[in-house]
Amino acid sequence: MTEKEKMLSGKIYDGSDKELCELRIKAHKLSARYNSTSEDEEAVRSAVLKELLPNCGKGTYLQGPVYFDYGVFTVFGENCYANFNLTVLDTCPVTIGDNVFFGPNCTIATPVHPLRWQERNIKFKEDGTAYDDEYGKPVKIGSNCWIASNVVINGGVTIGEGCVIGSGSVVTKDIPPNSFAAGNPCRVIREITEEDSIKYKESLF
Repeated sequence: MTEKEKMLSGKIYDGSDKELCELRIKAHKLSARYNSTSEDEEAVRSAVLKELLPNCGKGTYLQGPVYFDYGVFTVFGENCYANFNLTVLDTCPVTIGDNVFFGPNCTIATPVHPLRWQERNIKFKEDGTAYDDEYGKPVKIGSNCWIASNVVINGGVTIGEGCVIGSGSVVTKDIPPNSFAAGNPCRVIREITEEDSIKYKESLF
């Protein structure tokens, strides 16, 4: 297996690998280029996003700034929206459905580091190249979810379709579909039902 194949399959991999380094540098440069534009520069932004996120569905809009480790390992469905400061560390695949909204300062972090510092610390090859033992776990977010501000989604998590994740949550375990979940660690508060419709909230109209 190549180091990229190891990384994407969740095995220990060498992050100093030449192919991976080149992919990261490209994604970081593209992220910086996107972040240097304003929202009225639609043609420029579209071109950069197409290169940064080749698997991005129609109508998806990222406010920026954005930060991607690789970009090419993240899939967005159609009509998604991300507010300021979306960070995606996609060392393992990140799959996001249609109509998913992210509030500001959300992070999706697939990397996992060993708990023991003896295995986690930076090591050096004979030629002086630094590396560490790292692996990852994929993240999946179903369609029609709202991820509120300052949410962190850890590797290995699946969030079911139609969920709302409350502000400031740290999602460490799977969330079943149509759930309102919140907290650190994030837990299911209750199911989202027809009774939650805004049509029953007269004060809003």
